[in-house]
Amino acid sequence: MSDSPDPNLPNAEGAWAQQAEARLGDRRLREEIDRGLSYGLEAAPTINDRTISTFVRGEKPHFAGERGTFLKCPFVEDVNEVDDAEVAIFGVPLDAGATYRPGTRFGPQGIRRSTNLFGTYNYESGVDLREQLNMVDIGDVFTIPGNLEKSFDQISQAMAHVVQKGVMPVVLGGDHSIGFPTIRGMAPYLDGNIGIIHFDRHVDTQETDLDERMHTTPWFHATNIKNAPATNLVQIGIGGWQSPREGVKVGRERQSTVITVGDVERVGVEKIAEIALETAWKDAKAVYLSFDIDVIDAGFVPGTGWPEPGGLLPREAL
Repeated sequence: MSDSPDPNLPNAEGAWAQQAEARLGDRRLREEIDRGLSYGLEAAPTINDRTISTFVRGEKPHFAGERGTFLKCPFVEDVNEVDDAEVAIFGVPLDAGATYRPGTRFGPQGIRRSTNLFGTYNYESGVDLREQLNMVDIGDVFTIPGNLEKSFDQISQAMAHVVQKGVMPVVLGGDHSIGFPTIRGMAPYLDGNIGIIHFDRHVDTQETDLDERMHTTPWFHATNIKNAPATNLVQIGIGGWQSPREGVKVGRERQSTVITVGDVERVGVEKIAEIALETAWKDAKAVYLSFDIDVIDAGFVPGTGWPEPGGLLPREAL
């Protein structure tokens, strides 16, 4: 094969490029794939392409896998070696469940990047996360754009891996549909009930939205899990003009606890926290905390997927 295009061909450059590609080989790509499957685990059984891993460890997907870590904590490339950590942080770059404004697939990158500004020590609380916790970042789950259910399987498998290791997971979203698969992933490995404390302006308890399990549905499906009863679900910040009545009906029928922004103002932050913890922990072995940024008043977070006025002030939430 010539090292340069044949000038006599009308598609000289295109023809040459096709032949040049054949000479390149793919040894390093295959090594990268093998390393990804070893360090990042094989994908969930529903994933047909078996070169895909559970955790991103290669070139794809292009919207995930950036190696900046949360609070610059250590990165663990081989997720099989997460055992020594107390806390494992991982991202779920997914916005396939968003019904209005997309973009949360870049959430894990954005959150990690924003933490570059901060240290691990908090003055008021006297806490230093670096000194008091063995905290690592294990990267992002390999989600499948446009396929919620396959992404859910990947998320559940990732969550199960961390929980089985006896490590506390911290999950960076991602739209709020991920609440269901994360609960599903951890539930089988707990010897008791899971309580849920959910900060949001919206109830997220309808069965489907646009015929799918979207970001408006996670707690309907999570509380269908035997050891995640709705009586241990506490929702804080609910209100406004965007909560569908079918979701409100589900909460009423399943007897979840709903606390509005008005309740927070009337009763006070400390008392609400006490009520939430007491309710979520009642006869439970673990509590899952879910924080949707849209619980903050839209004047402070106008870029969220479903901005709703009248939410909590940042200081109240913190």
